[in-house]
Amino acid sequence: MSQAKTLTAQELRRVLDYVATRKHAARNRAMLLATHLSGMRVGEVAALRISDVLDADGGIRNEIRLEAEQTKGSSGRVVFVSEKLRKELAKYLALYCPENHEGKLFYTQKRMRDGFSANTLCQFFHHLYNAVGIAGASSHSGRRSFITNLASKGVGVRVLMALAGHKSISTTQIYIDCNDNQKRAAIELI
Repeated sequence: MSQAKTLTAQELRRVLDYVATRKHAARNRAMLLATHLSGMRVGEVAALRISDVLDADGGIRNEIRLEAEQTKGSSGRVVFVSEKLRKELAKYLALYCPENHEGKLFYTQKRMRDGFSANTLCQFFHHLYNAVGIAGASSHSGRRSFITNLASKGVGVRVLMALAGHKSISTTQIYIDCNDNQKRAAIELI
């Protein structure tokens, strides 16, 4: 099985432009960017509760503490939230206006209370990328794109490993994609 495609900035823009024309645009944009801007796994995004994201004052946290049952494996982890992602989540929550902060962050039309499962969110991303015509993209594309983009900006593999929640550097290295632009930039360093 091949790895999920890493998206270029232009491809991500195409997906965001498509999302903007559809129903539930703010929710869908926030879910998509949660994977691309934080590197969260789709199961982690599906497991998010409103209380994971909002602090006691109603602001967006700059760190999300995921419990073991919300992550892959048997240990919790901290997800660092960039200013860009905090703004996206704030926009979404301003429209959503949830009353129960213990409920799921991302609702579905049919399951307002329970929200997406990891499986239904995987299917959502599959259909989204197919609708935009990005072959090879999947629910894991945001995570791979996040890690690859940071690597191309010179972030060390140990930091990438910690941000991804991996236990092994070799796992993280598998996520890092290499493209022609990176190769061109590398040879210009000589």
